[in-house]
Amino acid sequence: MATHSMIIPSSSSSSSSALAAAASPFKETLPLLSKSLTFPRKSCFSQVRLRFFAEKHSQLDSSNGCATNFASLPDSGDHLTEEHVTKGESTLSITVVGASGDLAKKKIFPALFALFYEGCLPQDFSVFGYARTKLTHEELRDMISSTLTCRIDQRENCGDKMDQFLKRCFYHSGQYNSEEDFAELNTKLKEKEAGKLANRLYYLSIPPNIFVDVVRCASLRASSANGWTRVIVEKPFGRDSESSGELTRCLKQYLTEEQIFRIDHYLGKELVENLSVLRFSNLVFEPLWSRNYIRNVQLIFSEDFGTEGRGGYFDQYGIIRDIMQNHLLQILALFAMETPVSLDAEDIRSEKVKVLRSMKPLLLENVVVGQYKGHNKGGKTYPGYTDDPTVPNHSLTPTFAAAAMFINNARWDGVPFLMKAGKALHTRGAEIRVQFRHVPGNLYKKNFATNLDNATNELVIRVQPDEGIYLRINNKVPGLGMRLDRSDLNLLYRSRYPREIPDAYERLLLDAIEGERRLFIRSDELDAAWDLFTPALKELEERKIIPELYPYGSRGPVGAHYLASKYNVRWGDLGEA
Repeated sequence: MATHSMIIPSSSSSSSSALAAAASPFKETLPLLSKSLTFPRKSCFSQVRLRFFAEKHSQLDSSNGCATNFASLPDSGDHLTEEHVTKGESTLSITVVGASGDLAKKKIFPALFALFYEGCLPQDFSVFGYARTKLTHEELRDMISSTLTCRIDQRENCGDKMDQFLKRCFYHSGQYNSEEDFAELNTKLKEKEAGKLANRLYYLSIPPNIFVDVVRCASLRASSANGWTRVIVEKPFGRDSESSGELTRCLKQYLTEEQIFRIDHYLGKELVENLSVLRFSNLVFEPLWSRNYIRNVQLIFSEDFGTEGRGGYFDQYGIIRDIMQNHLLQILALFAMETPVSLDAEDIRSEKVKVLRSMKPLLLENVVVGQYKGHNKGGKTYPGYTDDPTVPNHSLTPTFAAAAMFINNARWDGVPFLMKAGKALHTRGAEIRVQFRHVPGNLYKKNFATNLDNATNELVIRVQPDEGIYLRINNKVPGLGMRLDRSDLNLLYRSRYPREIPDAYERLLLDAIEGERRLFIRSDELDAAWDLFTPALKELEERKIIPELYPYGSRGPVGAHYLASKYNVRWGDLGEA
């Protein structure tokens, strides 16, 4: 193995670094070494372990050119080596705060088990559940065991793997604002860490109004003394620019930006991950990726179910905050960004920020909102949004929204980016549709009658379900006549790749463990996103705009079609079931 140089911190540091380090006991002391130290990647298991080694013994400059803070190395004179790391001289403790909630049971614990099943977690790890509910270790294990599956490749020894994983799961009951309860958690974590280099990951699967309380208590009482500490924060990240900014300011009293992992699980979807590969590694697409060839871009999200008893949370935010401001806008930024300098996390995130800052704030005239109403279909009665007992009777919260947005830069000037998201629609899905311009002087336009839209090419990236990519082209139907047909060049993932696609939470959890921030949202990125949506959201609420009603199970309100036609666009999903 080739030797690698390492930067060892000196015994002295600048006064500014000392002040920064003293500002918070919870601030991460060692950055991830991803460039200066590289070992051959044999498996995700070995990669995680070697990253721990890298973090303990190295220092990198931050993105602004200033040296990051670091902790002193152990005074014993024992220096960890690659050999120590591979022998298990470091531990990982994952604490799921809000462990009794649905998200933890249905997504987080199953994702952690899948990573364990694949050998992607280090040898020495433990998982702690933390919540107010009184549970024993065994009760926690019983609760989460029903959600664990060996879905990946249906491999053997599934039961044995489950038993091994559950033995690593523990529970601690406590209040979210109690320093004493977190001090007790810290004692239990130390017992499992057994004096080794301790790295700690907290997953905040809790309402945002208690984020700061949990971070404060963990900061003061349960941060790692000799390794890294990171926190995964679930959306929503505020309700508007002001509340989001305040949340960020409060979190940064106890955390550095490098420690905060704002998770948007849509960024972990396989097809979203593939966006940059599709564009930047295929010569056929990159020249077409501009206003010269693309007529419009559509980002479509639909669910075929309503709130159905879970409307209490949704009614506080609505579909724009819940889906459009984060999921769809993040996908838009990835789609439209310029080629980054490298695949480094900060290079990619900086390009996304540039896109968001180039966009015009959303205008109310470019927004259509709707709300689903009760509907009888096939002898079955479907409830309306306000029929949900957890929703106020006269709620104006939109369950559907369509919006037209624009990017003011040389690549995308004048190209409408249309978003559409809704609940209780006719189908479930999420996709990106790229509609190309008409062929100039098309020799075959008479074969398409007056509807030239039928002659345009369309690239569709289906995020879920039935993940796939297909390109619609014009093709001659075999025969003696000249009859044209639209055909699909189709890459259906389940046919091409029979192995089941990992869940988005698995990828994002592994990235957080490894310190890979590429798919997590940076604070300036979050600020730019809220700046785009806050004016229209405030105007909607202040003017009490009444959403257009649409039947449960329909394609949404008619107003969405008028909005699209305003920019000479036809929704691409209209011709599909």
